[in-house]
Amino acid sequence: MTRRTQWPGSAADPGAASGSGEGAGRRARSRSSDSGSPSSSRAEKGEPRDPVEQARNVCLRLLTGTPRTRKQLADALRKREIPDEAAEEVLSRFEDVGLIDDAAFADAWVESRHHGRGLARRALVRELRTKGVDAAVIAEAVGQLDSEQEEETARELVARKLRSTRGLDRDKRLRRLAGMLARKGYGEGMALRVVRRALEEEGEDTDGLDEPF
Repeated sequence: MTRRTQWPGSAADPGAASGSGEGAGRRARSRSSDSGSPSSSRAEKGEPRDPVEQARNVCLRLLTGTPRTRKQLADALRKREIPDEAAEEVLSRFEDVGLIDDAAFADAWVESRHHGRGLARRALVRELRTKGVDAAVIAEAVGQLDSEQEEETARELVARKLRSTRGLDRDKRLRRLAGMLARKGYGEGMALRVVRRALEEEGEDTDGLDEPF
């Protein structure tokens, strides 16, 4: 008589048929354990298990509508515990196709923050450093601005603020206006020169205002 092989889990396996037994218990425990794992949770949410695919999805979401530097994206991937190898592969690929471009980011940042907020080169350098932009790239980007452009922007800032300081004594006006320029990254010498000129045009006596504020 031919003997039938009984495979675990087949209908001929009593343990499988009844749902009891050691094999079924192991499978039940395995299913229970899998359902609580992080990878299972990600799968339930529709997130891919492949770390490269996860990294790609994270970067695409972050880049939608908002340019980011390579460091910003790398930090985001590290926070999500994406393996370094997968992160590096995706970031390098995104750079190759132009989705990550720190030089273009720095140029746009300088253009926007100088003309939109009146920030001087020193403040722009500080901000771009916090974004993880390379020092050489920063230097090239802020090189778009020269001292004349910077001083002209400083004059415009003071002109907009000047009216709100009327009625204050001269020294208080000086401190307020020069302090505003300092917070935007303008050097002490330029700030003093610009504020003194603005006060003179209003008829203020500026004798003694050559001293550092």
